[in-house]
Amino acid sequence: MKLRLLSFLLLVILPSIAFSQEYTLSGRVIDKSSNETLIGVNLIFPDLANGVVTNDYGYYSIKLPAGKHRVILTYIGYANAENEVNISDDMQQNFQLSEASESLDEVVITSDIEALNIKKAEMSVNRLSIGTIKKIPVVFGEVDVVRSLLLLPGVSNAGEGSSGFNVRGGAVDQNLILLDEATIYNSSHLFGLFSVFNPDAIKDLKLYKGGIPAEYGGRVSSVLDIYQRDGNSREFKMQGGIGAISSRLLAEGPIVKDKGSFLVGARSSYAHLFLKLTDNDNSAYFYDLNTKLSYELDESNKLLLSGYFGRDVFNISQNFENTYGNAVLNLRWNHVFSDNIFTNLSAIYSDYYYGLNLNFVGFNWDSGIRNLNLKYDFNHYISENFELKYGMHNTYYKFNPGEIEPIDETSGINYFKLNDKYALENAFYISAEHKFSEKLSAEYGLRLSNFFRLGQNDFNSYTNDEPVAYNPRTSIYSEADILETRNVSRGESLETFTNLEPRLAIAYNFAEDQSVKVSYNRMAQYLHLISNTSSPTPLDVWTPSGPYIKPQLLDQYAIGYFRNFNNGDYSLEIESFYKDIQNRIDYIDGANLIANNAIERVVLNGEARAYGLELLLRKNEGRFTGWLAYTLSRSEQRTPGRNSQEIGINNGDWYKTNFDKPHDVTITGSYDLNENWDLNANFIYQTGLATTFPNAQYEYEDVNIPVYGARNEDRLPSYHRLDLSATYYPKKNTGRKLQSSWNFGIYNVYNRQNAYSISFRENMDTGRNEAVRLTLFGIIPSVTYNFKF
Repeated sequence: MKLRLLSFLLLVILPSIAFSQEYTLSGRVIDKSSNETLIGVNLIFPDLANGVVTNDYGYYSIKLPAGKHRVILTYIGYANAENEVNISDDMQQNFQLSEASESLDEVVITSDIEALNIKKAEMSVNRLSIGTIKKIPVVFGEVDVVRSLLLLPGVSNAGEGSSGFNVRGGAVDQNLILLDEATIYNSSHLFGLFSVFNPDAIKDLKLYKGGIPAEYGGRVSSVLDIYQRDGNSREFKMQGGIGAISSRLLAEGPIVKDKGSFLVGARSSYAHLFLKLTDNDNSAYFYDLNTKLSYELDESNKLLLSGYFGRDVFNISQNFENTYGNAVLNLRWNHVFSDNIFTNLSAIYSDYYYGLNLNFVGFNWDSGIRNLNLKYDFNHYISENFELKYGMHNTYYKFNPGEIEPIDETSGINYFKLNDKYALENAFYISAEHKFSEKLSAEYGLRLSNFFRLGQNDFNSYTNDEPVAYNPRTSIYSEADILETRNVSRGESLETFTNLEPRLAIAYNFAEDQSVKVSYNRMAQYLHLISNTSSPTPLDVWTPSGPYIKPQLLDQYAIGYFRNFNNGDYSLEIESFYKDIQNRIDYIDGANLIANNAIERVVLNGEARAYGLELLLRKNEGRFTGWLAYTLSRSEQRTPGRNSQEIGINNGDWYKTNFDKPHDVTITGSYDLNENWDLNANFIYQTGLATTFPNAQYEYEDVNIPVYGARNEDRLPSYHRLDLSATYYPKKNTGRKLQSSWNFGIYNVYNRQNAYSISFRENMDTGRNEAVRLTLFGIIPSVTYNFKF
């Protein structure tokens, strides 16, 4: 009887096992004309209701049952492609895609391709294609990545002429900005007029505002992850643009055809040269260089070497010169261990330099931050429903708070060096993308980070470990007296921090075109930007956490509703978020930030919070495309007293941060008029920035002394403007390789005089007080010639 039962089970089970046998299909997706790997390509197997997306290096892996299967490939800016694969064993298969403009027979897909985004647990992520970015009207006609991000919900900045960007009420230093995995500490040229990213060199970019995967850490607001193109390994190409105040040029080509490639791109502004023709001694300009080398050793190994160098120079009458910029270098090794395990090993160097040359007082000031980073990341494709990512990151930091050096022997300034600071940050992470069913999927993970504040020379200690003193009679904070100064070996640790950072995102797809998603993030930030924003050239000094400055800790919660309409022609995203941040530093009144060798004596640890609602309505298909973005939010900060005897900063009450903007509306549109003309426009409306105005005054010895109210209880006037642009593509000559276009733009069409700041003064004629508005830009026309061959 037992033998019969066993025989029956074998007859039933063995066929089902054979039938359900799965094999791994893996490989890369590349650009047909350049051999460039493509990031984020959708590979869809419609007959199996299954699919996969290429990773940051264009690699994919998926388990499929034996047999013949259709696969459809879709990617923004490229023609859809359909292929057939015959699976009988584990196999590698590379696919090629052609740009839509170069394809004669584009495959039209009627199924809901965008439903993959609806079903995926990923949320609070925005992507912009380079094609979209190049159409957006911008100041001076220069294509700009960061200014394009400002048109998305939850993203803003502190106004025209301000550096960086703010995400969901966070500060500039709370954004992790990566270029080919290397940290960029300042994303702006010319104090915010341009970004440091050359659009011709960029392949892919993603902005994570929430739901941040465990592979990222070190910042508490957002992650901007940008990858440069590898370069064309099939033929030599050049492209560039000539604008009114800046130009760019990029060259790429094969080192070894179909195996190795190079890419070199350069940009420079030259408006300062025209100033010299008018005997104007002032100047402001920038230049940068992008490079990349790529070589494929074999099907399983690829080496990449990428770099960036940029500098800004701001000069006033040869008496004041400000120079700053980033430099990064990254050597990467991509290795395929097996059909379902992909790895990337990176050795990265990042450097941010900030210098002042003050001829009128006879000294130079140099400061900056450097880091060396070794990271090893794994992509492990367990099954079509389960993918693991895990790895380790190790970063060594050297902080140069400042070095003062006399210009020459006649200078009355002596050499002075602020104490260098050192730190080591380690992280280990594991995260999973898990599809539980057709309706439910999740991304969850855990990051373990620790931070060692290493020893330094002249480390100060204070009474009761309080570097900030408080006078209860006057309710004033001041710098505490130094109790003792000692040298601590760099091999010792002044302070150690360890944090567990769980991440979770869940998507429930209750209809084919609708889903609800929720996410939670815990993140730690161990670096702090000390910046004097009241200065015309804000001082950029980074400092590490330590015995007196604690790491910032974030808890962010988000919930959203997502829907596609008309087979993905339209999409709607609605998200609500709440952020709570511990240990956000604040400055005491009258804080001296310049050349301060003990910055801990002027800062206190406080807290911050931000919450809001974001809406993004897109039109994705047709001759007219664009989006409407609206953000309703609040960003606040407070620093209560350290005990019941202290009043804290601003009486310990919550106050609006400098980047609090309750209402933020952007409308962006692009219309393909015909094969020769594209028309583009964007409109922006924002609540004015929070600021502090005097609300009274008194007279002392014939001098009017202003009296200020609570911090940031006032606002600048609302900000709004309309930008228009038109791009003309000359009729193509099939016998010529040169492709060109002309971009005509008008920034701030109706010449809105938006307030950069408002100052108060006494009118010398009337003797009455008056408010004076400072405006940076009015209406600005621009013309840019772009070419490619």
